[in-house]
Amino acid sequence: MPYDGPPQLTLVRTLTEWTFDPWALVIIALLGVGYAAGVRRVRRDGQSWPVSRPIWFFLLGLGPLVLATMSWVGVYQSILFYVRATQTVLLVLVVPLFLAMGRPISLAIAALSVNGGRGGQRIEAAVKSRVAKVLLFPAFTTFALVVIPFLMYFSPWYTASFHHTSVRVLTYLALMAPGFAFFWTLLRVDPVPRQWSYAVSMWITGAEVIGDAILGLAVIADNGVIGDAWYRALHVPWGSTLKTDQVIGGGVLWVLGDVVGLPFLAAQLIQLMREDETEAVRIDAELDAKDAQKAKASVAAGAEEPASDRPWWEQDDRFTDRFKSADQ
Repeated sequence: MPYDGPPQLTLVRTLTEWTFDPWALVIIALLGVGYAAGVRRVRRDGQSWPVSRPIWFFLLGLGPLVLATMSWVGVYQSILFYVRATQTVLLVLVVPLFLAMGRPISLAIAALSVNGGRGGQRIEAAVKSRVAKVLLFPAFTTFALVVIPFLMYFSPWYTASFHHTSVRVLTYLALMAPGFAFFWTLLRVDPVPRQWSYAVSMWITGAEVIGDAILGLAVIADNGVIGDAWYRALHVPWGSTLKTDQVIGGGVLWVLGDVVGLPFLAAQLIQLMREDETEAVRIDAELDAKDAQKAKASVAAGAEEPASDRPWWEQDDRFTDRFKSADQ
């Protein structure tokens, strides 16, 4: 059977080759329309919703989803192994990261609380529930983020998505869901079941990076050809050998996956700095209030000057035990 797929992939064709995936479009439309409706409802109620958040969600979240499913990536994902690997990285890491940065859960809570609605309270209760705390424990979300791509690449699932539209669509969702849970719970820009420290976030991120590397190396080291029967049946007359294509794909999973993790680390650092600034402002305000009270008490008692204070860190409850004198 002669080859009847798209022409050889070139740099120009990465810009010109597009396909129409109606089911992917349905997913994109549902997410986009739902978010836009939430923003409109919140703003009509007089609440603010910064422009940066829709940019994260639409341009950097849904945009890569369009690229992953309907651009040259969608065209060649069943033809070239390394293109399928590129699609995997986009769906697992890029799309969920920026969707989470758009704060969709906070938006849903705000939108469903308009006019006294109780939908927002129900979402908050679900997020804080014991079930959510268990299912969204960082070790579980990281495990799912790493294991699901493993299962896809090293099982019949890999080629099943080429044969069946329903499997392809479910694969998109199965790859994005754990990624969103991972970024949502660690970025903490939305309400989360539990506030984990950024130290935990850094450790979990390290584990995820190692997982990406292991997946990429496993694909490279595999002696066979993943999806061998499918690719040989295509009779592609151009491009590299199947094994070389697979090695390139493994490199994409490894290297590109780690590179994509950099925006996540940057977002964590930004959140950490903002949290520190907020904490510093809170501490300064508390100290100023205490100083004002002591000054007022000293004036009322007729003292010329208020008594000298100990350093603030010796009075803060979080550090008191560290600075106890040796004779106490």
